[in-house]
Amino acid sequence: MFLINGKERDSLAANDRAIQFGDGCFTTARVRHGRVDFLEAHLQRLQATCRALMIPFADETLLREEMQQLAAQKGDGVLKVVITRGSGGRGYSPAACLTPTRMLSLSPAPVHYARWREAGITLALSPVRLGRNPHLAGLKHLNRLEQVLIRAHLEQTDAEEALVLDSEGWVTECCAANLFWRAGDTVFTPRLTHAGVNGIMRQHCLSRLAQSRYHVVEVSAREEAVQQADEVLLCNALMPVVPVKAFGDVRYLSHELYEFLAPYCELSD
Repeated sequence: MFLINGKERDSLAANDRAIQFGDGCFTTARVRHGRVDFLEAHLQRLQATCRALMIPFADETLLREEMQQLAAQKGDGVLKVVITRGSGGRGYSPAACLTPTRMLSLSPAPVHYARWREAGITLALSPVRLGRNPHLAGLKHLNRLEQVLIRAHLEQTDAEEALVLDSEGWVTECCAANLFWRAGDTVFTPRLTHAGVNGIMRQHCLSRLAQSRYHVVEVSAREEAVQQADEVLLCNALMPVVPVKAFGDVRYLSHELYEFLAPYCELSD
């Protein structure tokens, strides 16, 4: 089901800048019992990204209502919200784009995440690297061709997720998740100043870890740091956290950090 600018439709204008240039942003939220998990955090992300992309989005109140109304129609599922700069003009200039487009869609909840949480997953190193761009780093914009290629390569392996490096070889994220690893009482997560997405669940985990006995470090690290860790886990708004059991020939036996974070990642605002 799609809701575009408040109307039930399944098509977007051909001159919408999302189609022409990938000009926009999105967020993906988990719906449980007819409610949107971390609703305010998702709205704040969209507003912050629109500001960074200079998209004049001012319909937050209306969008909140649409998200809640759409979620209420389904017990559990996935709610995706896309904000585009809208339609107008032919070239790169956004000057003629005065009204952003908001698009909401609701789909079934992924069934495999429960299995992943119970059994753990394996990682494969992706041959596709992320371009470095400090101006766009952290943002969940619509330019996702890198992730499409990462997923295409991943599907040629037996692994469930991909460890992704940036163009300089620094560990950045996974195809559709953020990454944490633990060595003793120190928890590491990639620094996202040049590439990657600063996910809602990553932010939630960092907030919880800041109040714990663990020492948290955002770091620039090579893949060897992940291989040498005591424990590795992934997170996103839908999983919400999943333990990694193997990366290549390295196996991880500890679930200490996962068991600490998992209960808090089920909490919503």
